[in-house]
Amino acid sequence: MTKPTADPVVEHADGRNRYEILVDGVLAGFTEYRDREQQRVFFHTEIDDAHAGQGLASVLVRQALTDVRDAGKRVVPVCPYVAKYLSGHPDFTDITDPVTPEIRHWLRDALR
Repeated sequence: MTKPTADPVVEHADGRNRYEILVDGVLAGFTEYRDREQQRVFFHTEIDDAHAGQGLASVLVRQALTDVRDAGKRVVPVCPYVAKYLSGHPDFTDITDPVTPEIRHWLRDALR
């Protein structure tokens, strides 16, 4: 496990449809999404093994969700990690929409 020397930085990589977390300037993880009208559908979150156990996924998702709120969008947590994060952070309930079969079908098509 790598010990960071600086605070992690979260960046919105809009062209890649994801938020990235950097540690000492190096990509340590990301959470991916697709936009569906006013919904941001999160479907995958990943932290590099070298940075596991540092709480980076939580930092990443919190900042991504805050950005979604600031953009006036809503969150759909298809990603299991994002769903788990939301279950423990009711401060985002007001912008969270349920995962429905329709959303799952739409996401499958969007990722093709």
